[in-house]
Amino acid sequence: MSRIVIVEDELIPAEYLKEILTREGMEVIASIDNGKEAIETIHKLNPDIVLMDIMLKDNISGSEVALHLKYKAPHIAIIFLTAYAESEMIDYAIESNSYGYLMKPYDELSILSSLKVIFAKIEYDKHTQPIVSPLVHISDTLTYDKECQRVFKENQEIPLGVKPLAILETLCQHPNITVSTEELCLNIWGDIKNSSMLRTQISRLKKALKEDVIQNVKGLGYKIICK
Repeated sequence: MSRIVIVEDELIPAEYLKEILTREGMEVIASIDNGKEAIETIHKLNPDIVLMDIMLKDNISGSEVALHLKYKAPHIAIIFLTAYAESEMIDYAIESNSYGYLMKPYDELSILSSLKVIFAKIEYDKHTQPIVSPLVHISDTLTYDKECQRVFKENQEIPLGVKPLAILETLCQHPNITVSTEELCLNIWGDIKNSSMLRTQISRLKKALKEDVIQNVKGLGYKIICK
């Protein structure tokens, strides 16, 4: 049975979705209306699927939550809920690697037929995804283990604080690719913080690693240079 979290800023549509899904034998384990709580609850409950509205009740949008989950919990399938134009929605879906979207206003027959196709694809992907090594070889002496979230230099662990470790984790999900300042802040604090706070944490990370492997891409963000 799929465990589902609904992130929808309107109570009545959220309850309508829950009723439909429950009647079809699916387990709705939470219904949330804001981005901050969505991030916290999804990490805590670890659902199989999240139905994600774009517009939420705080300053964190559904697309930002989806991007956060893409890097922090990529095993969770995201399905957007939206009344947006199709071309704009496709951009969100591609960027966050979601499984698609359901259009508002909700129609039971359309929801069930769309979900049937999406759930089939989710199950297929679970059984066909390639085995990926958890190790990121940053340099000849520096290795990051994504599975246990620890970094090693010549097989000796480098102790890192929570925030520098979160930065390293995010960068190592995309080796040699620039990660935006906004995305890093969202993954670390769950909100868009002042860029000076991020620079301070990256400075601490560089000092701990003792290797010049993190580059500031001016005006865009940061990237980690790996072998």
